[in-house]
Amino acid sequence: MRVAILGCRGSTPVSGSVYSKYGCATSCLALSHGEHSPTLVLDAGTGLMNMAPLLGDQPFRGTILLTHLHWDHTHGLPFFRNAGLPGHRVQVAIPAQGPDSEDVLARAFSPPHFPVRPSGLGDGWTFLGIEPGAHEFEGFSVVAEEIPHKGGRTFGYRVSDGRATLAYLPDHSPLGCGPGEDGLGAYHPAALALAAEVDLLIHDAQHTAAELPSRAYLGHSAIEYALGLGEAAGPP
Repeated sequence: MRVAILGCRGSTPVSGSVYSKYGCATSCLALSHGEHSPTLVLDAGTGLMNMAPLLGDQPFRGTILLTHLHWDHTHGLPFFRNAGLPGHRVQVAIPAQGPDSEDVLARAFSPPHFPVRPSGLGDGWTFLGIEPGAHEFEGFSVVAEEIPHKGGRTFGYRVSDGRATLAYLPDHSPLGCGPGEDGLGAYHPAALALAAEVDLLIHDAQHTAAELPSRAYLGHSAIEYALGLGEAAGPP
C-alpha cells in the first residue's frame, strides 16, 4: 500500500510560506496498490486537488470514502479535475444518513449554495451510504466504526491491502466518551479496534493538552491523546 497525504489541515485551506510546515490543504489521503495510480481516497478536502500530479491526464477511476460531511472534508469534490475527464468512475461513499446519499451531500452542493448538485459533476459519479462494519473498496479491505465528533455522523476507518494496515481518524472527540484517566478523553472500544497494531495511525491532533479545556466544544482531540491511543493500541 502506498499512502499520499494530500491535505491534513482542519477547518480551512490556507496559503503562504508561513504555513508550509503543516501544509495548506484540508483533509485528503490517496491510497494505491504499489506503483499503480490511486484508486481509494479518504476524505475530499481541498487536498483532493493535489492528486492531479499523481494521475497526470488519466481519469480517476475509484472510490472516495468520506469520514463525515464537514466542509473541510468535502470541498474538494467539485474541483477534482481528473474526476471530470472522459472515462472517469467516481463512487462517493459516506456514513449513511438517510435513503439518498446524494440528497445529503446536496445540502451543501446545490443552488443557491453551489451551481450544481453532486450528480451534476459527471455521468460517472455515484453515491452510497455505508454502515459500520467490514467493506471492500478497490481491492482494499475497509472496516468502518462510528466515533464521536461534533456535528454529524462520523466514521473512522481501518484500511488494509493484505500487507499493511492504516487507521484513519482525522476528526475525533474522545471526550464525548468521558474524560479518561488523564482528562483528554477515553480510549473507547471503536478507536482501539481501528488502531490496534496498525502500521500507520493518522489521527486528529488539533489541540495541545493545555488548549483542550477551552476548545473541547469544537469536538477534536489533543496531540497527547493521539500519542496515548497509539501506545494503547500496540505496535504492529
